[in-house]
Amino acid sequence: MNFEDFIISPRNFKTESWQIGHRITKDIKEDSIVLLFVSDYRGANGDAEVQDFTGIRKEFYQLSQLDFEIPMVDLGDLVSGKSVQDSHYILQEVLSACHYKRAIPVIIGGSNDFSFSLFSALNFHSKNINYTQISNIISLQQGEMINEYTFLSKIFGAKNFSIKNYHHLGYQKHLNEIDSVRLIKEVEFDIIRLAEMMNSTEKTEPFFRKADLVTVNCDAIESFSEPFSMNPQVNGLNRREICAYMKEIGLSENLKSVGIFNYNIYSENQLNHQLLAQMIWYLIEGINIQRSHPKERHYEVFYVLIDDRKYTFKRDTFSNLWYFGDDENVENCVPCSRKDFDEAKKGWLNTRLTKI
Repeated sequence: MNFEDFIISPRNFKTESWQIGHRITKDIKEDSIVLLFVSDYRGANGDAEVQDFTGIRKEFYQLSQLDFEIPMVDLGDLVSGKSVQDSHYILQEVLSACHYKRAIPVIIGGSNDFSFSLFSALNFHSKNINYTQISNIISLQQGEMINEYTFLSKIFGAKNFSIKNYHHLGYQKHLNEIDSVRLIKEVEFDIIRLAEMMNSTEKTEPFFRKADLVTVNCDAIESFSEPFSMNPQVNGLNRREICAYMKEIGLSENLKSVGIFNYNIYSENQLNHQLLAQMIWYLIEGINIQRSHPKERHYEVFYVLIDDRKYTFKRDTFSNLWYFGDDENVENCVPCSRKDFDEAKKGWLNTRLTKI
């Protein structure tokens, strides 16, 4: 498939040698990070006309490239299809091309239902996917049409989709119908409230550590001055918190695909553009840091006795990250936090650790 038919190449910006825009190319490279901007917002009651991402690119290109080593690619802007389904199909083709070259696609813009395309394309190349979503809404609505309220039920209901774990972070009780929340809990997927994510990433870091796919619904970020997202909220993650979480996403050991959806592309607020640009930058920083980590790891082993039963915790001596389980292969252990270990020593074991 010729991508030139449905991708508008980005314009060139004058940048300094120390800025990240100076090293960005326009062709997919092996083991690279690939940015693609999407204009189709029909899944969030918006339109599908080509939008201008110049303001975001200008803010992003001017940021420092530090000592980043991973190739950076900006493919451009995806032209929307005649229908939402057409847009999903086209996006999946581009994503598949990225996966064939072991590149990490980062999709920016478009409505939250494009998470379905990211999962579908990744499912073609990988099985037993660990999917983490940051979103204030949990919706399992049924429907023939795909939109931001039905895409999750389509992922869970597809017979050919292979999902190992699903973690839903940042939901707000007052915005959600209780049936969807109850159903997620019944199938033993993890739900983390916004309050548990604020001020520190330590508690929720384990939900990103092994993630293959992470999507961010910008509705989970608080708006300031002018709406930041398509469904702006007065409460949500603040500017510093979301950047910290973007770095945690990049630090995932298995990261293969990222989506940042429901951004208010109709906004002309420079601060909104700045925040989105810096979110992308912190994601890239995290990916570069993770790629620099040694492949071989060493672990300290700790045993905790609770009600005459012995439980095993492991600490990565390089990263200081913790795992639960006695399997010799740490890949089969459950990522956890130091707090989980400390609480186990007091006699309380997090039920999340024993359900697998």
